[in-house]
Amino acid sequence: MSSIFDVPTNDLIEGIAEELKKIPELKAPDWAIFVKTGVHKERPPLKRDWWYVRCAALLRKISLFGPIGTEKLRTQYGGKKNRGHKPEHFFKGSGSIIRKAMQGLEKAGLVKQSDKTGNKGRIITPKARSLMDKVASQIAQHPVVRKEKAVLRDVRESAKPAAQQRPAGPKPQQQGQKQG
Repeated sequence: MSSIFDVPTNDLIEGIAEELKKIPELKAPDWAIFVKTGVHKERPPLKRDWWYVRCAALLRKISLFGPIGTEKLRTQYGGKKNRGHKPEHFFKGSGSIIRKAMQGLEKAGLVKQSDKTGNKGRIITPKARSLMDKVASQIAQHPVVRKEKAVLRDVRESAKPAAQQRPAGPKPQQQGQKQG
């Protein structure tokens, strides 16, 4: 069985987003078509289902880094703001979007609040872990993913430095050595 570490991240997030669309408790709010995802953005997202993609990405982040809170997630979803001729500065992402998405995931039973040894935040539930593993194994069984992995492995092998690759012939002589 495959885990979330065995498949490409973008494919995993898209697959989880498709599964999250089927959950009635996790519904995109009405204002989702108008809102920007942070101060650093100039326009709202172009994808119509961006809410479910963000929820899936949050679910993945919570599984990797949990227990994690809104402030750390705001930092991870932030970016540089274009301020004209002035230098760019980093701004955090929207806390309201992250908070509402985590509340929806909590209502759906995929996330719960935790207070492990002073680290407050949210962690995923076994229901979420099984959902993510199910999507990961579906993606891993798809032949395109296996082909991409093989291509990536070949690219990595060919990109090794010349010192690691052995020439196919007699060993070249260094200067100052005698032939014998």
